[in-house]
Amino acid sequence: MTGRAERQALRDTVLEAALPNVAFDGWTDRSLRDGALAAGLDAGAAIRAFPGGAKEAIGHFSDWADRRMLAALEDEAESFGALRVRDRITRAVRLRLELLAPHREALRRALTLLGLRPDPVFASRLLYRTVDAMWRAAGDTATDFNFYTKRGLLAGVQSATVLFWLGDRSADNEATWAFLDRRIGNVMTIGKAIGQMKGRTGTLPSPLGLATRLRDAAAGRAKGSAKG
Repeated sequence: MTGRAERQALRDTVLEAALPNVAFDGWTDRSLRDGALAAGLDAGAAIRAFPGGAKEAIGHFSDWADRRMLAALEDEAESFGALRVRDRITRAVRLRLELLAPHREALRRALTLLGLRPDPVFASRLLYRTVDAMWRAAGDTATDFNFYTKRGLLAGVQSATVLFWLGDRSADNEATWAFLDRRIGNVMTIGKAIGQMKGRTGTLPSPLGLATRLRDAAAGRAKGSAKG
């Protein structure tokens, strides 16, 4: 096992053992330390795993959830691959929440802490990493502006669905899944409209090309006048 793999294993161990404490005590150094002890490690393991403290642990919590989601999707690769793209994305969002269900309070406390100590860059990086993993799992190969459009639209769906889910008290979270399906439908409609607009604008003259031709024509006329 490489040093990086060993560190990830240590972080996973401490995190998983700390999550029950986090649900009651929040994302604190004490929760992480108690998690390390509960895992049979020394208290210093919490610092070695997360020298950046609670914020770093929350970042790893998000990464841990992403990896679990991807592993679960890999386990159902055949059925997942047979779905339409919109259904693959819906499945990825739903599966990640289902995997986080035992740790709903830990997620709530993570969002609360991030709200109390705003760091938009950090929060955006975690969200981007999640939606990028979802799109890649769904088979997205876009490299043009659609790459960013898809992730931007899904980021809105992911954020809204998580917040809805945290407050959902319906049986088996049926209200959340209905909400998710509506949001995905809206996003796919918007994405299709953007694609159509791109297709139409692609047939129009390029402003840069037109400007270049006008410049060249003007230069030609000026040259002709000089000769006359």
